[in-house]
Amino acid sequence: MKNILKKYIPIGIGKWFQLLYFFVPQKALHKAFVLFCTPRQGEVRPEQEYFLEAAEDEVVQYLDHEIQTYRWANTGETILLIHGWESNTYRWKALIEKLQAKNYNIIAFDAPAHGNSSGKLFHIPLYTEWIQKIVTLYRPNHIIGHSIGGMTSIYHQYVYKNPELEKLIILAPPSELATIMQGYKNTLRLSKKFMKAFDQYFKAQFGFHFHEFSIAEFTKHLSVPGLLVHDRYDKIASYLDVEHIEESWSGVVFKTTKNFGHSLYFDEVDDMILEFLE
Repeated sequence: MKNILKKYIPIGIGKWFQLLYFFVPQKALHKAFVLFCTPRQGEVRPEQEYFLEAAEDEVVQYLDHEIQTYRWANTGETILLIHGWESNTYRWKALIEKLQAKNYNIIAFDAPAHGNSSGKLFHIPLYTEWIQKIVTLYRPNHIIGHSIGGMTSIYHQYVYKNPELEKLIILAPPSELATIMQGYKNTLRLSKKFMKAFDQYFKAQFGFHFHEFSIAEFTKHLSVPGLLVHDRYDKIASYLDVEHIEESWSGVVFKTTKNFGHSLYFDEVDDMILEFLE
C-alpha cells in the first residue's frame, strides 16, 4: 500500500497542477515551484544533536534568514563543507573527525530550509548567496560539496570567481538542471505545455532556462584545481552527465567508485579527499 501511495500521490498532484494551470496559470506554476523547492527531510534528528552541539555554533543573519553555522577550530587551512538536498551538517561527521586529526580549521552550515537554519524553500541561487555570505566571513582555502551542495559549489565559484579558493572538491554532483526537471516532469506526469511554461517561469525568476543551467558548461570557466568523485552506478545523479563535467573542467582529477552509492560514505572516498588536500 505504501508503495502504491508513493507512486500515485505525485501523479494526483500533477493532475491538480494541470487543472489549476487551465484556470490560473501563474498560480499553478508557483505551486509547482514551491513543491519543487520544498525539502521533506533534512532536520537535525535527536541522535545527531550531540555531535553538532560540540562545535562552536553561530547564527549568521542574511537578509531575513538565519544561517546556522558550525566551526571546529584549528590552526590549519580552512575548509568549508557544503551538504546536499534533504541533509544537514551532520552528514560530514566522519570526514570532519578525519580533518580535525589533520589540524584543518573546519566550517560548515545548514542550507536554507535544512537543519537548524531558517526558511521553507531551497534552491541553488539562494544557496549560492548563502555560500558567498559564509565565504566572505570565513575565507576558506578549500570547499567540499556533496550532491546539490557540489552543484551549488561549482555554480558559486563560476558566479563569484573567488580568487582565494585553492581547491574545490565535488562529490556526486548532478550536472544538468534539464535532467532534474525531466525527472520532475516524469514523476508528476506533467505535460510538455506545462513544462514549457515552467521553463519560462524559471527564466523570469532566475535569468536562465533549464538547459542553460549546466554545471558541465560552468566548469569550462573554472581555473581552480578540483577533485571530482562519482559512483558509476549512482541512481540519483547521472554518471554520464558527470563525465561531461570531467571533460570540461581543465585540470580536474576524476575518481570513479563502484557500488558506493550516491552518498559516498566510505573511508576510501575520505582518503581520496585527504590525499588531494595534501
